[in-house]
Amino acid sequence: MTRAASVFTDLPRPSPHEHHLALSSHGAVTIERIVSHGQASPAGFWYDQKTHEWVMVLRGAARLVFEGDERAVELGPGDYIDIPAHRRHRVEWTAPDEPTIWLAVHSR
Repeated sequence: MTRAASVFTDLPRPSPHEHHLALSSHGAVTIERIVSHGQASPAGFWYDQKTHEWVMVLRGAARLVFEGDERAVELGPGDYIDIPAHRRHRVEWTAPDEPTIWLAVHSR
């Protein structure tokens, strides 16, 4: 039987680390829920992913910085961004007073 689920249920408690949960994976596409509780990338760290990542903030807020860009990208509920593979970026900030729930789609 096919059952529905919600990205808003069974949220992890705040911890020092983000929580990643794969929701679906088919071939070259993986969909995951990420829950942040005030996390940011460590100083000097840049994500340099092998896959494309489309990411949306469903709840909370975040700020991303891209290498070579002067302005940060602010994301709130409903905001999304498409990050090409190997586009170096970092999470500068996530909401400290509520969970930030991301929906991420990784593709090759």
